[in-house]
Amino acid sequence: MIFAVWIPLLVPFLAVPVARRLAEALPPRPAAWLLAAASTGLAACSTAALGLLALAGALRLQFVASLGNLVTPLREVPAAIALPAACVATALLALSGVALIRTARRQVAELRAAHRRLAPGTGELAVLRDACPDAYALPGRPGRIVVTTGMLRALEPAEREALFAHERAHLRGRHHLFLAAAELAAHCHPALRALRAPLEYALERCADEAAAGAVGDRRLAARAIGRAALASRAGAPAARPRAVLAAAAGPVPRRVAALLDRRPAADALRSRGARLIAVTLLACLCASAVSAVEAAADLHGGIETAQGEG
Repeated sequence: MIFAVWIPLLVPFLAVPVARRLAEALPPRPAAWLLAAASTGLAACSTAALGLLALAGALRLQFVASLGNLVTPLREVPAAIALPAACVATALLALSGVALIRTARRQVAELRAAHRRLAPGTGELAVLRDACPDAYALPGRPGRIVVTTGMLRALEPAEREALFAHERAHLRGRHHLFLAAAELAAHCHPALRALRAPLEYALERCADEAAAGAVGDRRLAARAIGRAALASRAGAPAARPRAVLAAAAGPVPRRVAALLDRRPAADALRSRGARLIAVTLLACLCASAVSAVEAAADLHGGIETAQGEG
């Protein structure tokens, strides 16, 4: 256990740059799934490793050992390492837990407040009387496309349809769940914070492509996104929940350039470099998961040995 338990804590520092590179080579939808899976998987493994370290140290305490019916000291982790590592692991778990709870409560509160600002109704589109141009997909039951009067004035009718199709794609794909998972995972390991921005970009690109398909004109979709971004940045910042996705968010020039690129999308996974990166990322995820399971099995075996001797 002493070696295996550290691997899930170190692997994210290698896996995150690999995941970002592979996501840039993939189409938007697979890239979003890849980044979400990598962030949640690595977060789960690193949290499990911290929990094992905390448990191994706690079992060195007489009171905890008596609760587990240990008749001999646990030998899976040396005493000089067990207690300090357990203290650090427990502190990190507590900080992560507090951050997770605070983030989840903040997101729920912001979403509820945003729904309360809307006029009652069952329609998909909700118009806010606000001169500041803004538009975003507000998840909930039901999900709503929120647009301000300032944004409606800034766009032409055809551009509005492209904008609505973009936000509708966010709601239909439940993209807010991807973003929430990445934000929560970032509280479990500091390296995972770097995956939020590329995931947000991939989700916006998913909605861009859906909007282009809905209106049947990639140039129109690109123009709508560009004009919406220019309008929203020219006005005062809007009171928008941080957990929502908006058409004017992220690196808009890159998104517009991708929409205007008429070349057929190549299968990136066929290239040797992309395959190598994919294999490396899969190896990182497998190593993290296998190491966490092996450390748990070693600790379980050590506890059974300590319970059976006397």
